[in-house]
Amino acid sequence: MPSVLVAVTGASAFGYWAAGGAGAGHGSTASSVAVTLSPGVASADLRPGGVGDVVLRVTNPNSYVADLGSLALDVTQGDGGYAVDAAHLDCPLVALGYTTQTNSGAGWTVPAASGADDGTLSVTLSDALEMSADAANACQGATFTVHLTAGP
Repeated sequence: MPSVLVAVTGASAFGYWAAGGAGAGHGSTASSVAVTLSPGVASADLRPGGVGDVVLRVTNPNSYVADLGSLALDVTQGDGGYAVDAAHLDCPLVALGYTTQTNSGAGWTVPAASGADDGTLSVTLSDALEMSADAANACQGATFTVHLTAGP
């Protein structure tokens, strides 16, 4: 399954010295590396007219925390942002709907990497996925994948 990459920008810093002086110096900022979102999966069977949770994992390889403000459907991945298991390819994915999540406006903070270990955050998006009441019988027992992208 492909991962969705999210660019995370680092904050800039500046310094101020009140006293004069002479000499040479240099500085740099760390380059940021993309935060990775695993494809989300429905945590339980969806029923026509019902809603379900979406579970995913966020990985941060940077030495600083990453803040995500929202998790939205990535319509450039899969079939309009969704995929279904191989046994249910006749299930029309237009029966699915995803609501962009913001964690009640708080977003999510993904821990920084520590040594060789990337920072990770498991996320459960409650009632983020819905199935229309007129979903086809071909969707019975299907496992759905939800491709997401993060925003500021």
